[in-house]
Amino acid sequence: MFVDRIKVFAQAGKGGRGSVSFRREKFVPKGGPDGGDGGRGGDVILRADRHVDNLVNLFYEPIIKAKNGGHGMGKKMAGRAGATKIVKVPVGTIVYAVERAQRSTPNAEQSGIAIVDLTRDGQEFVLCRGGAGGKGNVHFKSSRNRAPRQYTEGEEGEQGYFLFELRTIADAGLVGYPNAGKSTLLRKISAARPKVAAYPFTTLHPIVGVMEMPGYRRATIADIPGLIEGAHRGVGLGHEFLRHITRCRILVFVIDVAGSEGRNPIEDLQNLRREIDLYDPALSSRPWLVVANKMDLPDTERNLRALQERFPRTKIVPTSAAKGEGIAELKKTLAATMPNDKDVVSGAI
Repeated sequence: MFVDRIKVFAQAGKGGRGSVSFRREKFVPKGGPDGGDGGRGGDVILRADRHVDNLVNLFYEPIIKAKNGGHGMGKKMAGRAGATKIVKVPVGTIVYAVERAQRSTPNAEQSGIAIVDLTRDGQEFVLCRGGAGGKGNVHFKSSRNRAPRQYTEGEEGEQGYFLFELRTIADAGLVGYPNAGKSTLLRKISAARPKVAAYPFTTLHPIVGVMEMPGYRRATIADIPGLIEGAHRGVGLGHEFLRHITRCRILVFVIDVAGSEGRNPIEDLQNLRREIDLYDPALSSRPWLVVANKMDLPDTERNLRALQERFPRTKIVPTSAAKGEGIAELKKTLAATMPNDKDVVSGAI
């Protein structure tokens, strides 16, 4: 199961109440009040972990609660602090504050107010803070009130409903129609092993592979599920994963240059570019290149020339992912296009 968006309820722990106690020991007459304070409630903390690839753990635990603080005790002993609840989420998770009755919508921007974007491994964020512990009667003693019986209750912990949304962080994203050969291509340029089959929509969720480059450099490549015309409006399967493209530095359009599915390669590229622009106009300004795949099939040379004439300023790399042809040239092109710095392109939130 792959879960990249889920609504949860989070509640921090309540603080423990203060204690009403008096010191009673032999040879200590009128020992006075000695009630301790209550312990602080536990926090709910989110931690980005690169070993977590989706939000499926929250699917089985949509209610997140931290422990309450312990009550105060005699001899001025404070109650035990509530244990912190640490929730591991994938790197690239955005958290939105939402209303209780609000339902998830296809567009994350309409789902609430973004409160944090966890883009670094190990980054932490306190989602809900625990309540402070109450005060014991030792705090209420005075010259006029030598035997106070007052105390305070612990404060309630913060709580609320939140929408967790994952946007995959990758240097490059493979974008294309179903059955264009994206999964096979990812297998050739990285150690990832996505499912490959002779039918559309084989890839059901984004898969990230790591490509080795010269100079001990690495690049992450994401295989995005196939898009079709009207994806920005919610048509087809891939519309749920368009958000994963927003973090990619480079968009790699994988085109079936042989037209084996009965489509025109030039129209495929134009439709894909249009869908990306309609979903998020800022994506159109990202660097992009074209992989003319399936060059081992008939009539590809003629279609390739037509594609080059239609897009003369665009880098087009002919490949045959099935036979491994053109993979070295593609790796070289990607290595030259990738910046040397390791900054991550963050999607607008």
